[in-house]
Amino acid sequence: MKAGAKHDPMPATPAYPPHSAPRLYVDVELSDGAEIRLDGSHAHYLLKVMRIKQGDPVKLFDNRTGEYLAHVTALGKRDLILMINGKTREREAVPDLWLCTAPIKKDRFNWIAEKATELGVARVMPVQTERTQGHNIKMEKLRAHMIEAAEQCERTALPSLDPITKLTDMLEQWPADRHLFFADERIHETGEGSFRKALVAHDGPAAILIGPEGGFTDRENEMIRALPQSVPVSLGPRILRADTAALAAISLWMAGRGDWNPG
Repeated sequence: MKAGAKHDPMPATPAYPPHSAPRLYVDVELSDGAEIRLDGSHAHYLLKVMRIKQGDPVKLFDNRTGEYLAHVTALGKRDLILMINGKTREREAVPDLWLCTAPIKKDRFNWIAEKATELGVARVMPVQTERTQGHNIKMEKLRAHMIEAAEQCERTALPSLDPITKLTDMLEQWPADRHLFFADERIHETGEGSFRKALVAHDGPAAILIGPEGGFTDRENEMIRALPQSVPVSLGPRILRADTAALAAISLWMAGRGDWNPG
């Protein structure tokens, strides 16, 4: 070809499903070929924020069966109709890990729930302790933060969310077959409590227990240690804030026993 000669560019191959398509969680079981009507906050987001048009793609997931690609077939002022055109992914396998953590200040606790969702925990259990701050959790708003995290991070499963439970009640009802990794900031001073060694020795269903700002009281510490399934562990030589401790512990477990370590 001579210099300066014009040529037609190679046609771009569109991504399918398009990565830029809005992605939403819907609390209804989805299936290929089904028609879905969205209203309320979902419709507001698609119509007013995303300015969606007829024929545009939307990705949906239901926390039951997986993720689907749908297209807009009808638009209203406050609602819209989507037709599901096929499944894009099955519901993901979720590691059997619970996060049991004392509520802290609202914004930081919302952040813990968001990040726990992103990291892949199966269940979030707020725990009331003697030093717990923020007993009045707004469950709907907390759940909304978790859903938004799952939507943005391409998760096809959501953690379950329990109402706040007293520590004493949680310990009394604790399942016999589930290890409770108890983050004890004092254990590092004794040279014990290696999380890595604890993971090697304790396989199977697990939970992580994180205390409130100020830590567990001596009485609570004794109660937790008295539980046969309790495994005291250290999160290192530095004192961590509750939100940092929660994410550090989840990450350690995921790397040692979860789906960050599939082998």
